[in-house]
Amino acid sequence: MSAPAPLPYKLIATDLDGTLLRHDESISGRTRQALAAATAAGAAHIVVTGRAVPWTRHILDALDYKGLAVCGQGGQVYHAGEHRLLTSVTLDRQLAGLALSKIEAEVGPLFLAASRDGLEGKVLVGPGYRVHEGPLPNVMMDDPGELWAAPLNKVYLQHPTLDDDALALAARQVAGDLVGVTVAGQGIVELLPLGLTKATGLSLAARRLGITAKETVAFGDMPNDIPMFAWAAHGVAMANAHDELKAVANELTVSNEADGVAVVLERLYGV
Repeated sequence: MSAPAPLPYKLIATDLDGTLLRHDESISGRTRQALAAATAAGAAHIVVTGRAVPWTRHILDALDYKGLAVCGQGGQVYHAGEHRLLTSVTLDRQLAGLALSKIEAEVGPLFLAASRDGLEGKVLVGPGYRVHEGPLPNVMMDDPGELWAAPLNKVYLQHPTLDDDALALAARQVAGDLVGVTVAGQGIVELLPLGLTKATGLSLAARRLGITAKETVAFGDMPNDIPMFAWAAHGVAMANAHDELKAVANELTVSNEADGVAVVLERLYGV
């Protein structure tokens, strides 16, 4: 009997929104089948998302996902099968407050929200902040002091007139030595612990599995996926991806609505 063909990649790292998920937060049957076939062949799958655990857990449970997930923009490594946080990195609230002051001095008042740390961490939303419609829970915040009352994973920024890219650029220019700044989706500019990226969490999770960057293929759609593409051997951008990510991708696939992840996995793993 001949030996099985070697796997093209031992690890498949996928973003959620705009990548694995369709616009209605569902995952197509075709994509589920492609992932199941690749993992049955011996590959590992790790979800790598900007969402914190409380906004990710219901999706993983619906997938019957039992492995590791990297959440909170790399700040959380979560064991989905055990419903347990393995690692969690929080934002220094004093530095974040200073960064916000510098950014507002540059661009004017901001609309704010924040993600609290932990398995049950709430997302607090301040006046004026535009929340995306959908099932993700959040709590309206009347007192600005509530923002800093407990440990945070990240702070979300919106501006009355600046678009996401312009706001992120301004924030990096005046506060990039204090906090990390990334664009994670439409209307989602985030302040993070300095140096934290999706690649940080993915490298920790991969090490637990004994898998290296050279053995990893990664899928994404937004600028917050750029560090993950830099870490992985092969980065695949969706057709709907931000131009900054497309510029550094090794490959482009069709959109998340057209099963772009499945199209690539079917080719790579012969499923």
